[in-house]
Amino acid sequence: MTIVLVLKMEYIIRHDAIEQMEGLAKTHFLNKNAQRINKSLGDLVGLKNLGFHIIEVLPGFESTEYHLHHFEEECVYILAGNATVTIDEVDYKVGAGDFVGYPAGGLPHTMKNTGSDVLRCIVVGQRLLHDVGDFPKLGKRIYRYGKSDDLVDLSDIANPSLGKKI
Repeated sequence: MTIVLVLKMEYIIRHDAIEQMEGLAKTHFLNKNAQRINKSLGDLVGLKNLGFHIIEVLPGFESTEYHLHHFEEECVYILAGNATVTIDEVDYKVGAGDFVGYPAGGLPHTMKNTGSDVLRCIVVGQRLLHDVGDFPKLGKRIYRYGKSDDLVDLSDIANPSLGKKI
């Protein structure tokens, strides 16, 4: 006799459960002013290749360090509050109902809650096995591969000529 175990995967998270979630307090490892509460809904339903988060940022705080991704795409939909999005050193005012997309290899960006209420957003991003990210204001680059990360100074990166392949 063969016994088959079926694990029940949760595909739906109800509104009430989302609202009751405490979330995870996060501070960016390169920016103490980049603090947010993350509710990683995608993780809860088993998404591996796509991050789907509801984040909350208090007034005066940033969502992340000013950065860009060479290979991953990400986007933000603002549910509530007001913010300033900085893209390539240009500031844009955004608020509830606005959408911001960051294509792979695009311009550096960050977002700061410049309002008086909590900024609440949906943040969606790819989760590739490998990515390279730059932090241009800090002169840093991060190489992310698998479960490991390497942070280097941009000034230490050499770009050798490897010669012709054919």
